[in-house]
Amino acid sequence: MSASEARVALNAGNSQFAKEIARMSIRTLLKFFSLILLFGYGAVASAADAGYRLSSGDVIKVNVFGEPDLSFAEIRLNDAGTFSYPFVGEVQAKGKTTGEIEKLLTLKLKDGYLVDPRVSVSVINYREFYISGEVKLPGGYPYQPGLTLDRAIALAGGLSERASTKRMTIIRGADSTRKPEKATLDTLVNPGDTINIEQGFF
Repeated sequence: MSASEARVALNAGNSQFAKEIARMSIRTLLKFFSLILLFGYGAVASAADAGYRLSSGDVIKVNVFGEPDLSFAEIRLNDAGTFSYPFVGEVQAKGKTTGEIEKLLTLKLKDGYLVDPRVSVSVINYREFYISGEVKLPGGYPYQPGLTLDRAIALAGGLSERASTKRMTIIRGADSTRKPEKATLDTLVNPGDTINIEQGFF
């Protein structure tokens, strides 16, 4: 092989190597951004859990460090907003935050069962929100932290041709008076809320 042929082969090899590095870099960047999105969502969900008041239909996870018999991947709150737990019995969770449930279980387990229980409670599935009126697919849909009315409408297939974005109301699931509030596309939706989209005047 001549010197010129060797240089051509070397350049071709370098070019192929550079392409492989570029492909690896793209894959690495994609993984990096995926992790950012994953942890970002986790942070939003954790922040939402902190002030969120539990109610019937929510599904929680209870973990007691080092105690598999006291740890449960899924516990669904019944219609009364309660759940049954070993050594504790019926736990009233409705209206409480996950932090309050953690403290309650910790105190109960300390009372003659465990010396230093480390309890964590998190929401893994929120109860549904409901949307009716002028949307293509009215009904109940799974709640997602940070959900806006605009996104809720998208989940319900979008607006019908007769819908009016100026005539939208929302009834809060946590509001015992069930009084409709005027809503906009940017209004935040909570678990258990009921949205209604009315017709416009044409």
